[in-house]
Amino acid sequence: MKHFITSVAFLLLVSSIAHAKIVTEAIAYEHDGVTLQGYLAYDDSTDKRMPGVLVIHEWWGHNDYAQKRARMLAEEGYVAFALDMYGKGLLAKTSQEAQGLATPFYQDRAKMRARAQAGLDVLAGHARVDNTKLAAIGYCMGGAVALELARSGADIDATVSFHGGLSTPDPDDAKSIRGSVLVCNGAADAYVPREERDAFIQEMEDAGVDYQFTEYGGAVHSFTNPESDARGMDNVKYDKKADARSWDAMLRLFEERFAND
Repeated sequence: MKHFITSVAFLLLVSSIAHAKIVTEAIAYEHDGVTLQGYLAYDDSTDKRMPGVLVIHEWWGHNDYAQKRARMLAEEGYVAFALDMYGKGLLAKTSQEAQGLATPFYQDRAKMRARAQAGLDVLAGHARVDNTKLAAIGYCMGGAVALELARSGADIDATVSFHGGLSTPDPDDAKSIRGSVLVCNGAADAYVPREERDAFIQEMEDAGVDYQFTEYGGAVHSFTNPESDARGMDNVKYDKKADARSWDAMLRLFEERFAND
């Protein structure tokens, strides 16, 4: 009898796992006259509304890597939306092209924040999302965008920057941050100089933000992306250990912020 009950329990578990499926969909939306296309991912094994996580891409544009991260978040039980900062199908093939696409947003932080907010609005408005539990994460340029979104006073519980830029034109805007902040930075990242790191920490301290600033020894820029090595760029390299550790740090923050009362 005991063996029978154990077998039934196992079959129920297998059935549950088999039913779970990561569903993805492309979502077209618009901001400031520009047609954008994001990528939504969620686990359809439950009809319960789940916390939403906005994923902001590197300066290369909305590519497979951003979509991969969205699927990984869906596997963790979140509804993830990888937004599009540039426009439907617009991707950079070279660093020069990427710089050309990214620079207008760095020069106009209001535009950067508004474009990110447009993506957040899509996520928050989705039927699968518990819009009282939202987060934003970003990689490289996306990390800078996520931080600017937080500084704008957006209603997000957690902001995570992976090897992203930290500077901002107006540090006082940090007083508008409403949630927790996690920065995952490569200790050997020459693209984020020490003075920029120190200024960011001072910004967070002055604003009384609940923040964590973690540096990973030996890691350089773009340490989370396995495709970094193929870029052939100085100070750009994948670091498997730093990638895993920073992802785990993000998940711990989400567990803390999204815990049920």
